[in-house]
Amino acid sequence: MQRTMAIAAALALIGAGAARADDPAAARAPDKSGFAVFNPTPEADLRSLCTDRPTKSTSPCTVDAGHWQVESDVYNVTTQTEAGVTTVTQLFTNPTLKLGVTNTIDVEANIVPVEEVSVHDVATGATQRATGAGDLFLRAKFNLIGDDGGAVGLAIEPYVKVPTAGRVLGNGAVEEGVLIPIQLSLPANWQLVIDPEFDALANAVGAGRHLNASSLLSLSYPATKEVTLSVEVWGDANFDPSGTVEQGSFDLGAAWIPASSPSFQLDGGVNLGLNRATPGLQAYVGVSRRF
Repeated sequence: MQRTMAIAAALALIGAGAARADDPAAARAPDKSGFAVFNPTPEADLRSLCTDRPTKSTSPCTVDAGHWQVESDVYNVTTQTEAGVTTVTQLFTNPTLKLGVTNTIDVEANIVPVEEVSVHDVATGATQRATGAGDLFLRAKFNLIGDDGGAVGLAIEPYVKVPTAGRVLGNGAVEEGVLIPIQLSLPANWQLVIDPEFDALANAVGAGRHLNASSLLSLSYPATKEVTLSVEVWGDANFDPSGTVEQGSFDLGAAWIPASSPSFQLDGGVNLGLNRATPGLQAYVGVSRRF
């Protein structure tokens, strides 16, 4: 985890040093600073569809002013087996609704309407299930660089979690954090996303909060004009007073944006756990649509 975050920081510094304020691509971008919620960006000036899926990465791009965007799992399943106990978590849709407030700011809301957690104990043969809505996540993304082109993209995205899930599915605590998505354009049309994240989470036992830190390196490549493939390595360290838990995964994703529908995306992916603390397998298929 520490190694991943160090690499991410080094690459971010290299990319920032390579970026120039007089980037020709940025100079050619139209002036869209006057567009807002009640003065939407015209269709002709919309950016290419940019989403925070598939994979775990978050892009620094925002939704164009005055436009809505929905990004959602259609179905998501996670399995983890530890000490003879298998836990299966299923998400039946997982929508994130985004609204472009200005040309470089959007607001977002995410909640799982139906989540089912099934815990099976091999030794006893007993299975316990819990079903209900998940927690509500409210976010705001502030793009600082590269929303309309350029070699580097950078944003800040604070969030707060509202405890709407039941006690079995959630911990009943308000929690918050911040992401700092960084995107670098690499040679041969490759894109690199680095996502350092810092969270203030409730302690598992007793009162108080602790730090959770994560980061990832995500590479994407346009295999065709319509299909983009992604590969990433993700790491997370939860510094709970009861004991630090480290997780890691190797993630693969693919996204299809048909030429006939440039505001629509279909995607899917798999996440493979790299240690025992991480779920062994997560698979999903999802859809995004801009309005």
